[in-house]
Amino acid sequence: MRSWRDLLLTLASREWAGLPVAGALAAAGVAAGRTLGGGAGTALAALAALAGAVLAAGSLRHLAVLARSRRAHPPPGRMVDLGGYRVHVLAEGAVRDGRPPVVWFAGGHAGGYAIHHLHRAFRDETRSILIDRPGTGWSDTGPFPRTTAREADEVVRALERAGERGPFVWAGHSFGGLLVANIARRRPDLVHTLVLLDPTPLETIVFGPRLQALRDMRRTAWLGGFAQLFGISLRERADAKSRRNPVYARVLDAVQRELGPEVEAASRRIEARAGSCFAQASIFRELTPEGVAACAWDTVVYDRDLGGLPVWLVGPKDDQDADIATLPEAQAGGDAAARRMFRFYAATRERYLATSTRSRRVVAPAGSGHNFVYEEPAFTIGVMREAICGPEAAR
Repeated sequence: MRSWRDLLLTLASREWAGLPVAGALAAAGVAAGRTLGGGAGTALAALAALAGAVLAAGSLRHLAVLARSRRAHPPPGRMVDLGGYRVHVLAEGAVRDGRPPVVWFAGGHAGGYAIHHLHRAFRDETRSILIDRPGTGWSDTGPFPRTTAREADEVVRALERAGERGPFVWAGHSFGGLLVANIARRRPDLVHTLVLLDPTPLETIVFGPRLQALRDMRRTAWLGGFAQLFGISLRERADAKSRRNPVYARVLDAVQRELGPEVEAASRRIEARAGSCFAQASIFRELTPEGVAACAWDTVVYDRDLGGLPVWLVGPKDDQDADIATLPEAQAGGDAAARRMFRFYAATRERYLATSTRSRRVVAPAGSGHNFVYEEPAFTIGVMREAICGPEAAR
């Protein structure tokens, strides 16, 4: 049985949901005004009617902008029906010289275009596949709750129904790394090599400091969804706030540079919908201590879970992760607190090595941070070329 939260998300993720909300608000205000009576009641009714009209106009504008975006940016790949909702699969290139196809996932709860620069680098060398998780890119929002376990199953079904055949090289950055590790545990027969690009370890959520950045992500997803229903995008405001931090500004610049203006613009426009925000709000519940406790057995990949699958863990050196040093939580307690956070995040990241008896650690260039896939694209492409094409191709 679904919770009230999931029922709310299901209803609110309909892009037209702003219209009945606006109408209900206006009707409630007018009814209250009539009950109150007099001048105050008249003023309340007029104010409610005006507010409803403004919100309805915003909702209509949102629907019009979304329709224009869909016309301007049709799905570049195939829409695969999973039984009442569709998942977008973009597969380009051909398997050649015995090289395995590769499937990419970006960090956060982002669509495939968020890692398009790596897809572009390999679609002429092998079969390269981007999949929009439900609620991202061109995919439908799908059923709630959104969970990593559910999306692992959806990804496999989408590939099978699209006619794609493994085994695959699975490459996932950050939250995408957690997803591909889940897929590997469930379907080891589909894995050629698992490349984890600084994957999210859920232990950091349970035992680590309570990061304001994660709280901001969840809050922005919730508020962003309701704002988007009325044509208000909070993403630009969030990016502007992030740019006040030089480290985040550098990352945003790197993302824009590597993706290119056309891909980034298409991604922003097609994901400017309430369903995308609410899908994030749902799955980001996993990034809380309570959420991890509820989903751990289905979501966390434990020691030796992956048997003898080839697992590559790629990320910054233990004590040189540039992003950790910039966290307010690391700076608040002085050098001792910062060192402790370095040790903690290093230990939780390295635990992925214990998931397989054939694991390998690849260290990113000195000074790298969590988003090295954008800031160090040549290094990332070199690692992936070795995983896909073999060690000789990487030389």
